[in-house]
Amino acid sequence: MATSSSLSARFPTKLQISEDANRTLELKQALEDSIHSTERGLQANAETRSEIMELIGQLEAHNPNPKPLECLDLLDGKWVLRYTSLSEFFPLLAAGSLPFIKVGEISQSIKASESLMVNSVAFIGALGTASLSANARFEICSPKRLQIKFEEGIVGAPQLDNVLDLPESFTFLGQKVDLTAFQGIFQSLQSATYTIARTISGQPPLKFPIKSENAQPWLLTTYLDEDLRISRGDNGSVFVFVKDVNTSLE
Repeated sequence: MATSSSLSARFPTKLQISEDANRTLELKQALEDSIHSTERGLQANAETRSEIMELIGQLEAHNPNPKPLECLDLLDGKWVLRYTSLSEFFPLLAAGSLPFIKVGEISQSIKASESLMVNSVAFIGALGTASLSANARFEICSPKRLQIKFEEGIVGAPQLDNVLDLPESFTFLGQKVDLTAFQGIFQSLQSATYTIARTISGQPPLKFPIKSENAQPWLLTTYLDEDLRISRGDNGSVFVFVKDVNTSLE
């Protein structure tokens, strides 16, 4: 006859479920607090990275969906990047320190019914916005693993909405760059630049094929719920995404 303790292990009580849910919420809030000021990982020091990885490990142990790729309704949607340890991303994120362009939203949109994934980066310039995206097909190889094949890159036409204003200086990678000597030259070029950019903005997106051995990575989904997704890449990198509930992929 099964003891009460063994039955408890097989059939968690409402109290145990509630305690697990509360612990998961605490871990999610702690993770958000830790990554909040890291600029998606760019500004995280060694201590912060270690703290973030510890929290990620604890969340993975509390994953409410141990077979996340069988929960396609949760997987579907637009996921916005909040943190990554992938060093190849850091030069892109560092571009946010430049005076003429900022790195806006970085997202990954998944449409499981079509085995489609779209990675997108928005760039916010002094004159307007532009985007770069990559379309990929994926295959579900296990309850956690996706095999991805990137097929097409798309450069979106810029959307103009501002007048460019050159700052006197800016800081890039810890170095202050003085731009006052370029003010006159810049002002003489501004009108022509705006005219060219306005012409480009009326063109269709530029599409190009992606053919590379590096264009077929795999991705593990190690945590998934209604609003948080944690993934690990084939190079040891980690990604933390939050779901954009205001965007529909229909």
